[in-house]
Amino acid sequence: MRDAIATQERLLLAARRRFADQGFELTTVREIADDAGVNVALISRYFGGKEDLFARAVAIDLQLPDLSAVPQEQIGARLVEHFFRRWEGEPADDLLRVLVRTAATHPAAAARVADIFDSQVRPLVAMLAGDGEAAQRASLVATQVLGLAYCRYVLSLKSNELTRASTHRMIGETIQRYLFAPLAA
Repeated sequence: MRDAIATQERLLLAARRRFADQGFELTTVREIADDAGVNVALISRYFGGKEDLFARAVAIDLQLPDLSAVPQEQIGARLVEHFFRRWEGEPADDLLRVLVRTAATHPAAAARVADIFDSQVRPLVAMLAGDGEAAQRASLVATQVLGLAYCRYVLSLKSNELTRASTHRMIGETIQRYLFAPLAA
């Protein structure tokens, strides 16, 4: 049993590296198995196939910050800062970029991104906003966060005029409105 778990972990690690380097479409199960030093048939045995392996490999905890002590007027900017740290942080966070990039062309990745935001961001938004509009507010927050990620890390649209601090402030103000301003009917 211990060998099976160790093999699964090696496969997940190899898959994360390949998906981060090459994306979903260009990565083959044979490459992943070779990187893990195992027979390719074990991917089907343990994960069912490439798509299921991808879903497990990119099971991401956004590690959203505890915002309970943050003044309400600073919450939007804090969330933007958090996502910048995740995107530009440790190498494992390349998976966030892989998901955003792959979601544009692959339904399983798009579903995974939607699930991550629905299961992690939506409850935070519900707690912060305290109203019955958490789903709409979380969707609006996702447009900003994912749009920023796509433009900055997939399309590489980096403006020299915008410092990181000004981006935090401006996008943070938009997220702030999405979280706390009345939503139009």
